Amino acid sequence: MLRYAVIFFVVALIAGVLGFGGIAAGAASIAKILFWVFAVLFVISLISGRVRV
Repeated sequence: MLRYAVIFFVVALIAGVLGFGGIAAGAASIAKILFWVFAVLFVISLISGRVRV
């Protein structure tokens, strides 16, 4: 899932350089959402790993 966040971030950068503002904003917002979902899942996995041991 982090890979998708990075892909959308790169798409946003390329679209921003080429002047496609709407596409860049959409890709950047998707990248932010995927990043935070990944971060939350990472924290949950850390907590559940500590509970099991």
